[in-house]
Amino acid sequence: MTTDRVHLSVQNVSLSFGRAQVLNDVSFDVYAGEILAIIGPNGAGKTSLLNCLNNFYHPDAGRILFEGHDLTRLPPHRIAQLGIARTFQNIALYTGLSTLDNLMAARHVHMRAGMLQCLLYWGPAHREEIAHRQVVEEIIDFLEIQHIRKAIVGTLPYGLRKRVELGRALALEPRLLLLDEPMTGMNQEEKEDMARFILDIHERRGTTILLIEHDMGLVMDIADRVVVLDFGTKIAEGTPEEIRHNEAVINAYLGESV
Repeated sequence: MTTDRVHLSVQNVSLSFGRAQVLNDVSFDVYAGEILAIIGPNGAGKTSLLNCLNNFYHPDAGRILFEGHDLTRLPPHRIAQLGIARTFQNIALYTGLSTLDNLMAARHVHMRAGMLQCLLYWGPAHREEIAHRQVVEEIIDFLEIQHIRKAIVGTLPYGLRKRVELGRALALEPRLLLLDEPMTGMNQEEKEDMARFILDIHERRGTTILLIEHDMGLVMDIADRVVVLDFGTKIAEGTPEEIRHNEAVINAYLGESV
């Protein structure tokens, strides 16, 4: 973890929907090359915070900076172009397309060929498609989903769809990867596979990861640091060991030391 370089800085972010205060003056930094986990009870504001990072929600106050860019002033597609990719708590794939086509669709932010070049297919556009296909095939091999590369995503078991969604995020070639409860709905074997892939992405690709997850055993095993939210307010931040024994966290969320 490169603790001397802040990759993402969340500064005094507040968000409300009518009278409901969802986030209240939340601040923390994500350092380049670390895995930062965000935990908290249901309704703590975790997914809403991720939606602010993508500017799906626009904060009422505060700033979110990524490598010097204020994300609160950018549309979601520009944020993706900066190198921020995401998976969702509820899977958001093109269910009528194949695994391969879903991953290829994510390459749109890297496509440079114009309309005329696309019409003249046996030129730059053809060479560009070959290059994008190579990137996607490498991701398919990395995630061990060769056997479903041509399968229609809507027909796949839930755990494999989660893996395809992770692959689609990787196809954006992110420098910051946002994972919203990637283990939800998985059995133990699927969770272990997903944890292995997350660690491999972090270690082999050097990707900074911000993770929301309810499985405390997983969080304590793989996270470098943990931020805890409760009713939209940050109540703790520290290493897994510090969080494990933090009285405020135990009272609000964990119930007992883990």
